[in-house]
Amino acid sequence: MSKTILMVVTSHGEIGDGHATGVWFDEFSVPYDRFRKAGFEIKVASPKGGPVPLDPKSLESNHPGPAAVAAQEALDDTIHLDEGMHHDAYAAIFFPGGHGTMFDLPENPHVQRLVGEFLENDKVVGAVCHGPACLVGAMLKDGSPAVKGRKVAAFTNSEEKAVQLDKAVPFLLQDRLAELGGEVETAEDWADHVVVDGKLVTGQNPQSSKSVADAIVRLVRESS
Repeated sequence: MSKTILMVVTSHGEIGDGHATGVWFDEFSVPYDRFRKAGFEIKVASPKGGPVPLDPKSLESNHPGPAAVAAQEALDDTIHLDEGMHHDAYAAIFFPGGHGTMFDLPENPHVQRLVGEFLENDKVVGAVCHGPACLVGAMLKDGSPAVKGRKVAAFTNSEEKAVQLDKAVPFLLQDRLAELGGEVETAEDWADHVVVDGKLVTGQNPQSSKSVADAIVRLVRESS
């Protein structure tokens, strides 16, 4: 089995008029460090390739160390997400969050294809916070939404209202996943909350990042 995990991050850096967004740093850096320490190789891809935007608010409490530096270097040089990427080259695929994901992941054809491929081939799919936006446009071969009938966690309506961006995002992620047939399991705001449904691993918020990564590592090891 491949020892490589594909991490897919947003290339979108703005919400509305001048409100900067992008990747939420800890949702990338914490799993990135966990995967590296578990012995996995990591490929980092984005819709546009190259350096990706970071949500400036996610850097306010960040304390740079070797792990953060390594994560930042990876985000400065992402590969372009394209049709040449397939599930058989990777042990798992993981989508960190940040509000940017709400704009460029749902309709990205490569995201849609890869999520469907991984799930239909019983491979691990992980996402945290707004990362489950990757499930919004993904379909299975039978034409059904990839999230239909699956238990998932994601950034909640309550949390979106708490950060006062519920009117700025194109849709509320909790509601959209439910509309598509997903069974969204919520916890208290900012609680570490992870849902595992087969090989699909989702976390509610930034606080869930390490727990999501731990679950992904466990599932990949059990599969090998």
